[in-house]
Amino acid sequence: MKKEKVKWGDRRDGKKVEAPGLQTVMTALFPKRTESEVYLHDVIDATELVKYLEKKNEGKTEEKMTIFHCMITGLARMLYERPIMNRFIQGYRIYERNEISLSFVAKRRFKDSSEEALMYLITKPTDTVNEISKEIIGDVKEMRKSEHATGGVDELLDKFAAMPRLVMAGSVKVIRWLDFWGMNPEFITEGDPNYSSILVSNLGSIKCPSVYHHLNNYGTNSIMVTIGTLHKEEMVMKDGHKEIRDVIDIGATLDERIGDGFYFARSLKLIKYIFAHPELLEKPFNEPSGFDYK
Repeated sequence: MKKEKVKWGDRRDGKKVEAPGLQTVMTALFPKRTESEVYLHDVIDATELVKYLEKKNEGKTEEKMTIFHCMITGLARMLYERPIMNRFIQGYRIYERNEISLSFVAKRRFKDSSEEALMYLITKPTDTVNEISKEIIGDVKEMRKSEHATGGVDELLDKFAAMPRLVMAGSVKVIRWLDFWGMNPEFITEGDPNYSSILVSNLGSIKCPSVYHHLNNYGTNSIMVTIGTLHKEEMVMKDGHKEIRDVIDIGATLDERIGDGFYFARSLKLIKYIFAHPELLEKPFNEPSGFDYK
């Protein structure tokens, strides 16, 4: 995203924005993100997306594009077209991020004893599903070369975990205070999912349905999305007839202080529209989708 001149009140990761009085007052009345949650749940028709992926992956034996890659791309496009969704609350102020980022957790191995790794993706306005898919595949492949953290936020967390309890508790208090004032050093926040635009949990990869997932008071993340398993379900079509379709259930927990229900609902409609018209995934983010918000 385009960098703007830093003004008084801005943070390294976002610029301060003016908002209606109700939203501004709510940042003080409800200072914790966990007490300002609103949960949305819906079922998305993925029939056309499944057809799109079949054509996209035809002849491939590895590095196939997946529904998860398409969901990440769709969420990123939504943020580019719906900038209020890319806001966060910290220190009783409302900010808009300087970049659009998505993060997720990946297992190093599909075993109970295997460690999890934190993945962080910063998008570019010219990205399409092709670039997003390649980057996710490359990052996950690199991460799975090792059974343990080899750098980044995972290694930093391991160092914190090794501290004596009293030292760790004191360090966390200092970090939270710096977080409130937007002064946390970059080496602490860089690559941390708690500072991403959207934190995504792909529960479909472990054959689970989407669930409610809380937000965190630490960091700046305002949206948590869970994706369920692709399955068949009977749906009522526009003309009234019933049809068995490929669907995915999706859950989203949002910080209600960044926007209103009307804006949230329209943003979800955009995601559903993209899945119904998967060719839009091939368009760069800086090109409008053409979705009619009426």
